[in-house]
Amino acid sequence: MNKVYAALSDPTRRKVLVLLRKREMTAGELSKHFPLAKPTLSRHFQVLKEADLIYGRKVGTSIIYALNLSVLEELMLDFMGKFELELEAEDDHVRKRERSRSWPQKRTPNIGHTPA
Repeated sequence: MNKVYAALSDPTRRKVLVLLRKREMTAGELSKHFPLAKPTLSRHFQVLKEADLIYGRKVGTSIIYALNLSVLEELMLDFMGKFELELEAEDDHVRKRERSRSWPQKRTPNIGHTPA
């Protein structure tokens, strides 16, 4: 999962994913959206492929890239799981705080205070 998060850390690679969310695209179609040299963009595609976020299939002389939705779903579940654990820990903390407040409190007399 670390490769996935590392791949997502770059804004260029995130933009590639956004573009591929709309439809499958060739490397040439994708390159029109970036002011980068083809070798640089190819390296971004390679990082995304190594993280299994995209896959490419060769059709003639072109490579058509598409999203690997199963890995993205797994990523979202992992990401949401982290929030779930944080929420559970926060809920436990709130419950403990509420329990500590429900114990009888020691009252201190109001010295020097006369009721109105």
